Amino acid sequence: MDEREKDDDEEAWLQLRPVEPLPSQCCGSGCSPCVFDLYHRDLARWEAARASKDRSLLRGKESQLLDIFLLQSCPSKLNPETFLAFRISAMDKLTKDTYRIQFALPGNSQLSLQPGQHLILRGTVDDLEIQRAYTPISPANAKGYFEVLIKCYQTGLMSRHVQSWREGDTAFWRGPFGGFFYKPNQYGELLMLAAGTGLAPMVPILHCITDNADDETFVTLVGCFKTFEGIYLKTFLQDQARFWNVRTFFVLSQENSVEQLPWSYREKTRFGRLGQDLIDELVHSCRRKPFALVCGSAEFTKDMARCLLRAGLAEDSYFLF
Repeated sequence: MDEREKDDDEEAWLQLRPVEPLPSQCCGSGCSPCVFDLYHRDLARWEAARASKDRSLLRGKESQLLDIFLLQSCPSKLNPETFLAFRISAMDKLTKDTYRIQFALPGNSQLSLQPGQHLILRGTVDDLEIQRAYTPISPANAKGYFEVLIKCYQTGLMSRHVQSWREGDTAFWRGPFGGFFYKPNQYGELLMLAAGTGLAPMVPILHCITDNADDETFVTLVGCFKTFEGIYLKTFLQDQARFWNVRTFFVLSQENSVEQLPWSYREKTRFGRLGQDLIDELVHSCRRKPFALVCGSAEFTKDMARCLLRAGLAEDSYFLF
């Protein structure tokens, strides 16, 4: 092989070398496989093939692209490693900065997620690829669609991407991920502690319980929001609270007048922040031994874990999303 052929061969291998992801491409949710796991796996394969001068890697790339095409031809079949395209079928603005977005599935197909599992969304802003985790709020058995709850932040890159969406646009998701798997009647009572969009994983679990007449799990849900107007999915939560085994409470951090609330919310709303005193009260008022589910900001999650331990729950008696 002359020098020119060697250079061409080297260039061919370098073109196939996997590109290391940027930090922005990691959603930070502990997914497995993470984008960096996939990169290191592909890099190891590339290095082994190059060392053995295995030219099948060049043909393998075409095969991988064909696999992706076939998967995208049937987009209801989720894949943790491959982003699949889903069409946006509806966008509903719930508050000034939060949207409920519906994505279409072909025919009456189902997403086949376990309640509370999440997906990874990929977006591109200013030529920078970003990825974030979101939990579908639609029932696990929903046919023909799935929905997510997304809060947009003024300086958020993914927020800019989401706010550019219109009905009919395409979004790319991979998954599912998540380590909590709900089974009917597995726990005597679920104590759900949710802050803001941390309500999302609780919604499909609630659906799963109240849609199953044989599931007698008690549920105590505590939603923490800044204001009454900022409470997400009010109608859904009110409907859930009518079930014999579900009760809901709210904690509002930026309001302090019960007179400003509708009568149906006055007895079940507290003001300020969810702290140790209220956690103690909630744990001791549970009708059965509680298992706690916690979702919110990193600070909220850390605080709730500490409060639950002090209230007497063991470390294996709660799950942090």
